[in-house]
Amino acid sequence: MIRPDSAGSATHPFLRGALIVLLLIHSTLAWSWEWVPSVEDMTKYRQSWNPFSHGPVLLQAVDIQPKGQFSFREFLFTQVGETSFGNTLQFPTEARRGPVHLYSMAPSINTSYGLTNHIELGGAIGLNSFWARENGQTTTDTGFADTSIIVKYRPIVQDPDTWRPSFTLISQVVLPTSRWVTGTERPPGGFSPLGRLPNTRFGELGFTEGLMVRKNVRPFRISGAVFYTYAAPGEGPASVTTYTGDVINTRLIVEHFLHDQTGLAYNLEFSTLHGTTWRADGHAINAGQRSGFTVIGVEPALQWRFFDNWVAAAGCLFTVAGQNASNSMYPNISFFWYWSQTGKVIMR
Repeated sequence: MIRPDSAGSATHPFLRGALIVLLLIHSTLAWSWEWVPSVEDMTKYRQSWNPFSHGPVLLQAVDIQPKGQFSFREFLFTQVGETSFGNTLQFPTEARRGPVHLYSMAPSINTSYGLTNHIELGGAIGLNSFWARENGQTTTDTGFADTSIIVKYRPIVQDPDTWRPSFTLISQVVLPTSRWVTGTERPPGGFSPLGRLPNTRFGELGFTEGLMVRKNVRPFRISGAVFYTYAAPGEGPASVTTYTGDVINTRLIVEHFLHDQTGLAYNLEFSTLHGTTWRADGHAINAGQRSGFTVIGVEPALQWRFFDNWVAAAGCLFTVAGQNASNSMYPNISFFWYWSQTGKVIMR
């Protein structure tokens, strides 16, 4: 699994550049609260091709719920990891067995509600259960997972007649309810699974800012996102204040529809997780993966619609490269139930 004491790895300059660009875009849009899609833009988008379906598994929907529409998501994410990557970026064929074997299951419930046609509120709660063997010792625990509170704001909606995509800003606060409520132990590596929301460090108070984009080009839907997470200082042994590195998540998803009416489509979803060797507050890192880590994964998935307001998806995320991390696979399945004040649910 992740090796906190591994030799230092080089900081990736392009990640710093991506962060700067993300912050500049976020700052520009955040000061434009009067900037919302026009009635004409929204009508045009709502009448365009956009089959009602599940959407990506590894990315919460980019476009916003219509005002008064609610979704309830049941999500089961599992992890199986028996080999680990070293201190250089490696492919699975180079991963070595041990020192950690990890098997985990993380069921969660995610909700979202369209407060307006441009602002969406959401949340996620769940459980975490794991069994691990590390250096010959077995560890197991089951308890409450962390809780996410999410606000999304879409200042730009995609135009079906041009290449303009939707742009959505997301802010997430992660409350360490795993530690506060049940004292759930951290699984080896200390992270939520690679595909869960924007990933955060398990049991830490975290703040995430992100930018998401989506464009529908029949018969494809293309989505992408970048997330940056800062963890508040924690408290370690002997009341020592701990500082862990920040976390960068990226997503790129392509959905190809085979049947619009049934929402039948297959997805190819790319996900990365990168632990930085710096913190946004400038403090030196004294805990966690001090030399950083990287995980790159790809998930083939299948989605379909089986009732007017029920949709589902299933897939398996495979790690295709990593550094100071577990070489794991992540089978998962997801169900969405939608409700609308109007009585008719609409695809976001």
